[in-house]
Amino acid sequence: MANVTFKNNATTTVGELPQVGDQLPDFTVVGTDLADVTPGDFAGKRVVLNIFPSLDTGVCAASVREFNERATSLDNTVVLNVSKDLPFAQERFCAAEGIENAIAASAFRSSFGEDFGVTLQGSPLEGLLARSVVVADENGKVIYTQLVEEITDEPDYDAAVNAL
Repeated sequence: MANVTFKNNATTTVGELPQVGDQLPDFTVVGTDLADVTPGDFAGKRVVLNIFPSLDTGVCAASVREFNERATSLDNTVVLNVSKDLPFAQERFCAAEGIENAIAASAFRSSFGEDFGVTLQGSPLEGLLARSVVVADENGKVIYTQLVEEITDEPDYDAAVNAL
């Protein structure tokens, strides 16, 4: 269990992020076309997982826009934006915002949050995903993680990209 805050109120997650050096946990999330998305879909590519509570918040939307922008200059890298928003809402957001360089995926019917230790407990956002970033190399080895301490803050984009 990890400690984070939401609007300066202490809360926890169900577990811990994978550690640097670990193999990326296996996962299944749902793409905007309702098809399963798994790490196997990105075999041989580096992966940036931008994990957040909901696209319906300004900070979450900003993180998707920022990673989408940065993805244009990342060779052999996939940016996967993961939340529990329904795929229909994710598709609508991405179309309206011109998100074309990153993939949106929903954890609404999977154990993704538990597998990555990021499902929030004991706050108004209980059950949603804590803001975090996990970066894996082309072999699926975790090379960077960040659990953002205050959920209303943006992640450290530079550190995530520099890890690549």
